[in-house]
Parts: sequence; C-alpha cells; structure tokens
Amino acid sequence: MSAWAAAAENECPPEPKPLSPEMFSAAQRQARDRGFLWRVSKDGHSSYLYGTLHVGREAWLAAGPALEQALRSTNTLALELDPLDPDVAVQMGQALAKTPKRKLEEGARARLGRQLQVQCMPVESADQVPAELLLAGLSLNLARRDGLDGQFGSEIFLAMTARARGMPVVSLETVELQLRALLAADDAEARQILIDGLNELESGHARESLLDLVSMWETGDVRRLDTYEQWCECVVTPMEKLQMQRLLDERNPAMARQIDAMHRSGSRVLAAVGSLHMSGPRGLPAVLARMGYEIERLP
Repeated sequence: MSAWAAAAENECPPEPKPLSPEMFSAAQRQARDRGFLWRVSKDGHSSYLYGTLHVGREAWLAAGPALEQALRSTNTLALELDPLDPDVAVQMGQALAKTPKRKLEEGARARLGRQLQVQCMPVESADQVPAELLLAGLSLNLARRDGLDGQFGSEIFLAMTARARGMPVVSLETVELQLRALLAADDAEARQILIDGLNELESGHARESLLDLVSMWETGDVRRLDTYEQWCECVVTPMEKLQMQRLLDERNPAMARQIDAMHRSGSRVLAAVGSLHMSGPRGLPAVLARMGYEIERLP
C-alpha cells in the first residue's frame, strides 16, 4: 500500500459543496479553454467534437473562448448519455436490477470491502452493485481527495448550459449499450476486472493515472492523448486490453454514425464525449475523417 493510501485511510473524502450561481459566476471570471476541441466539416456546414473529463474542479464550471464559440455555433448537444435526463436514471436502475450477480472470490470480496471502507462507501453495496461499477465509484471518491468531483465534470456543466440556452440535449448511446461495455460478460471476467482494479487502487497507481489524465486534459495535450495507451501503464493485463477495446474501440464507430446522421440532417452538433474516445487512429476525429469530414483541431 502506498504512503498516500495509508494516510487516506483515517479520513473520508471531503463532501462536495452543492452547485450554486456564485460558483458559476466565479468560474466565468477566470474561464479558459481546457480539454480537446475539433471542428468537423462536411456538406457545407460544421459540427464540433469536444473531449470531456468526467470529473472536474469548481473553477472549471465555465466554457473558455473556443468552447464558448462552439456552443454558440451549434444547435444540438450530444453526450454519451445525458446525465440530467431522468429517464436515463430510471433505465439504469431497471437494467441493473436485471444484471446477474457474479460469483467473486472471497479474498477479492474482502479486499473490495476494505476499499469501500477506506473511501467511506457502504460496505453492503458489494452485495448490491456490480463490482465493475463499484470500482468506478471508488475512483470517483478517490478523485474527491484531490479536489475533483463528478458534479463538476464536463458533461454536467454542458448539459446544464445547454438547457439554460434552450439547446436540445441528446444521448449518443443507450443505457444498455453502456452497461454492455462496462460490465463483465461472465463470472471469470468479473473476477479478473475486480482483481485488476483492486491492484490499481491498493498500489496507488489508480490515483497516479487519474492525475495524469487530469493534467493531460487541463493542458489540452493532444500528443499525449494520442499515445495514452503507451504511457498510462493501465492497459497491461489481457483483461485491461479487452476492457479498453470494449470501452473505446467498439463504441466509437457507432457514436460516429450517430454524429454523422445528425450532421447530415442539417444539425450543427457539439458532440462531447470522454477524451479517450478521441485518442489515436481509432478515435472519433480519425473515424470521422475516414467518413469524409474535414477535421480541424482547435483552438
């Protein structure tokens, strides 16, 4: 266990402050561009791709000049899933209720319980929620220890901004598609995903990877983004490689087709999805380029 992880055991992650108008005003006064933005053009008009971060800081609750221009130039916001759509939450609950309970090894279950305790999450959730999703929840709680929180993530901010401006918000995927990518196909996969995830958390590497990703996003380092799998040390085991394929490579073509369909219908789309979906030759910019779009990196 890392020294940082050992010290963290004695305290819970700080509770996030509720969103307020004052937060947005303060962020607006220091707004600057972060993340990854592209203009994609075809058939005489343009849409935009924006690589998001699912967690953020209070000071990031504002669009920088380039992202603000993209918002003003588009008439539809497309997200992986709209986080403010109540139907999405209902569908997620219904889908999870039908998810089979996986048989996990007792040793791994005990380690999971320990991590839940450390991150001040209910230990009983190990019997109620798939381990794959608990690992994601643990990562979010881990982020809070470094001043990052899901409520300050790009998708929440953009969904709120679009609604305030009367811009339609659409989901590029369904709950079922996302869960298919996130959840194990069988007990053996679930056990390996859990073991890999626990190893990352217990070693402190999960935190290091998160902070590296945050730094890359905050500075808009597209070269580092395009070589993510080469330096992150997070795509090492066979299961990690399979997960990366499911989470990114297998989802990108379908999302690109959705974006293309909206664009061809005349919509000017701001498609905002996780930054890793933009990475390398299988990323969304490259996929759309192969579909005949002119791609321009901004700002």
